Amino acid sequence: MKKYSFFLLILPLLFSCSDSGFNNTNPYLPNYSFTMDINMKLPSYSNLKFVSNSVVIPALGVRGVIIFNTGSGYNAFDAACPNQALSSCSTMTIKGINAICGCDNREYSLFSGQGPLQYPLKQYRVQVNGDVLRVYN
Repeated sequence: MKKYSFFLLILPLLFSCSDSGFNNTNPYLPNYSFTMDINMKLPSYSNLKFVSNSVVIPALGVRGVIIFNTGSGYNAFDAACPNQALSSCSTMTIKGINAICGCDNREYSLFSGQGPLQYPLKQYRVQVNGDVLRVYN
């Protein structure tokens, strides 16, 4: 009986592992693997040192990557509209702390990636090492 009770205590631990809740699947946007280190000492990226500032890097992801300083860390989102099929208008533009889809003028928060429709912005991982940000998928 002791063996069964030990097994029942261990069983929840086996199913409690997760991937930190990170899910960036979206039926409209393909998954690309990439890694890029961004040195915030360079003039192109120095704005990222200040809260609520963002930088768009067009060479990454589906339509580019938006990196945003939240004040407590950094968010990286794809610049493709998350609820639109890829088209000529499906690249996001930045307006303050929001990203706006060119196809339907919907706004998405750069703090959370959430917007008014089904899919949030496609998020990428960010590691901070001093003045260097590693953005990857």
